[in-house]
Amino acid sequence: MNPRRFSDLFIFNRVAEQRSFTAAARSLGVTQSAVSQTVKRLEREMGIRLLSRSTRSLAPTAAGERLLATLSPVIAEIGAEIEALERLREEPGGRLRVTCGKHAADALVWPAFSRLIAAHPEIEGELSVEDRYVDIVTERFDIGIRMRDDLEMDMVAMPVGPPLRTVVVGAPRYLDTRDPPRAPRDLSAHRCIGFRNAGGTLSPWSFEKDGNAETVKVSPSVIVNDGDALVGAACAGMGLAYMLEDLAAPALGEGRLYEVLADWCPPFPGYHAFYSSRRYPTRAFTLFLEALRQESRGKPDG
Repeated sequence: MNPRRFSDLFIFNRVAEQRSFTAAARSLGVTQSAVSQTVKRLEREMGIRLLSRSTRSLAPTAAGERLLATLSPVIAEIGAEIEALERLREEPGGRLRVTCGKHAADALVWPAFSRLIAAHPEIEGELSVEDRYVDIVTERFDIGIRMRDDLEMDMVAMPVGPPLRTVVVGAPRYLDTRDPPRAPRDLSAHRCIGFRNAGGTLSPWSFEKDGNAETVKVSPSVIVNDGDALVGAACAGMGLAYMLEDLAAPALGEGRLYEVLADWCPPFPGYHAFYSSRRYPTRAFTLFLEALRQESRGKPDG
């Protein structure tokens, strides 16, 4: 169907509703002549008369009534759906799909997400927790939470989490057997526990001190792909491990792990929310961003 036909059908429906070319034109903000010509064109292209006209009245023909029986409910349904969608700008509701990794979910996203859904049960929320790369446009997510360095260039990004920090840690039983490293290059003399990320590669160990950045690709004696397993392997004395400070914090506080190379591990920007466009956000989307900011403000800086 020619796309113009949709506009012509809408105008015909309005004329039939108003029983007047003049009234239809006024409601549409166009001239009476434009409305009349549109209906004539529609009748000509269909090869059938849709309206009976006289100097005093206008009414649908039998063919016009048949067309309106299908057309009018469809137009009314489209109008109602548009109004419902427009209300999403002001009223929380509709669907909200969020994607993030496990650490982001535990540390930031789940507390904010669960609080939002509890306060606004009319929102149809979905939280997908997985550490793999996710194309939010292709997979139809509304928003993702990720580290700034992992964001696509064409995404809108907004910081929503406090600064984070990585640490290198080892168990007392391991550190008692050898000298702790003083610089990243000393790691070559240590057993290290590697972390295989969702992309299948071993995560590098990145350091910075006095403006000098250094990345070390360790040769691990043990490899895991789970944060809890990484902490567990370190606590078991299997070697040194590189992880986010949040993951190590309980074991550090209990003395089951000790930190080394602390002066090489400064804080860095934390999680960012990313999405495809700033235009016309829904109320649910806006409320979720605010919930993330509130959750971040309630946490101490790394």
